[in-house]
Amino acid sequence: MTRIITSFIDGEFQPAEGARLFDKRSPVDGRVIARIAEAPQAEVDRAVRAARAALRGDWSRMTVEQRAAMLHAVADEITRRFDDFVAAEMADTGQPSHVMTHVFIPRGAANFKIFADVVKNVPTESFRMDTPDGRGALNYAIRKPKGVIGVICPWNAPFLLMTWKLGPALACGNTVVVKPSEETPLTAALLGEVMAKVGVPKGVYNVVNGFGPKSTGEFVTTHPQIDAITFTGETRTGTAIMKAAAEGLRDVSFELGGKNAGIVFADADFDAAVDGIFRSAFLNTGQVCLGTERVYVERPIFERFRDALKAKVEAVKYGRPEDHASTYGPLISQEHRDKVLGYYQRAVDEGATVVTGGGVPDMPADLKGGCWVQPTIWTGLGDDASVVREEIFGPCCHLRPFDSEDEVVALANDNVYGLSTTIWTQHLARAHRMAERIEVGITWINAWFLRDLRTPFGGSKQSGIGREGGVHSLEFYTETRNVCVKL
Repeated sequence: MTRIITSFIDGEFQPAEGARLFDKRSPVDGRVIARIAEAPQAEVDRAVRAARAALRGDWSRMTVEQRAAMLHAVADEITRRFDDFVAAEMADTGQPSHVMTHVFIPRGAANFKIFADVVKNVPTESFRMDTPDGRGALNYAIRKPKGVIGVICPWNAPFLLMTWKLGPALACGNTVVVKPSEETPLTAALLGEVMAKVGVPKGVYNVVNGFGPKSTGEFVTTHPQIDAITFTGETRTGTAIMKAAAEGLRDVSFELGGKNAGIVFADADFDAAVDGIFRSAFLNTGQVCLGTERVYVERPIFERFRDALKAKVEAVKYGRPEDHASTYGPLISQEHRDKVLGYYQRAVDEGATVVTGGGVPDMPADLKGGCWVQPTIWTGLGDDASVVREEIFGPCCHLRPFDSEDEVVALANDNVYGLSTTIWTQHLARAHRMAERIEVGITWINAWFLRDLRTPFGGSKQSGIGREGGVHSLEFYTETRNVCVKL
């Protein structure tokens, strides 16, 4: 019997009777693996009211230490049910088990513990001031939760990116209404079971499923009782959410699109650079906002680098996520596959040389219904080609040679996005110069996708608004108030 996933509101899953259901299909083979209940406006309103009531209940009376202990318990229960979360995330995304077991699920659990500890250890300001009567006054700041947070989640790393927002939001004492992507609802539902199991008060964590415009997502972002909205996804959707948030002057935190540059100098550790660019371009089938779709390689090593990257790409192993020999999964949906394949054709039309890939792999009969595409490398395109300028969000990259530091900085910055970059060089002074000059939120030097959760994370230009991580998350998820005491 096909499983039905319903909204999780006020500590309980809602009944499915009378709900409008839609299919959740496996990206691996196209089978229907669950049916999802779309939350109508009345149900979203019920979730928001439950979250607002929880702000005045037991959750608000907990000390910081008590909330932190509860979030540690959430993380421990996720770890206890680790295999369940891995299975759910693999079913949703189709990505290989090693990605889930080594990256997405452990980091997701860690988000709760790390932010629980951060919130206990970040000080606020205090100032002693003089007054005309000579007695003085003392000012000190306190942090209070912002309220009900609307959390709009993407489908590419759903559990990790959801908990990256939930961890600090809950640690700060907020309550949440989560709208997972319609493509990846399973781990958000599973987390509801965990919240109930460890005793998180009812209404603190709520999940409503559905689509975006004129559906559940829009009902969340336009609800007047949502105090702030945090979103990860494409820039066009972020623009629509920002317009909705303007009604009522709600605060927003956005991590949006990217067309990230990877830069490889001739003095780089060659093998490490090839491995790093391969990961940054093709991990998660290229469905990573921090991924590298533009690769600039210093001319003396360009052809050698191209051939080495081609060899790694052609060695990927397609297969089901539970198959430990599989290293490469499908795209998230047929709709997204059509978009990516459209860009593959556009690259050819614009004059690209296809180094490898460019189409659909020949899959076994039981996998032909999946959303498979070949990882793809191009060369030979001009800097104004659409596939060089627009975010594709698929397993592809364009390689271009460069001759000087100034040239490659200009190329990297010549884009409306500014999320991340990865630079490969053993020249220390150059590395620091480059990091300062490139207009992005995060620069990796001789690495990619390393994250210390205490550090600021976010995009520049059209890649986002605000910063998350450490104290920077607290700035969004709390209101800082000043208390002035006359002495």
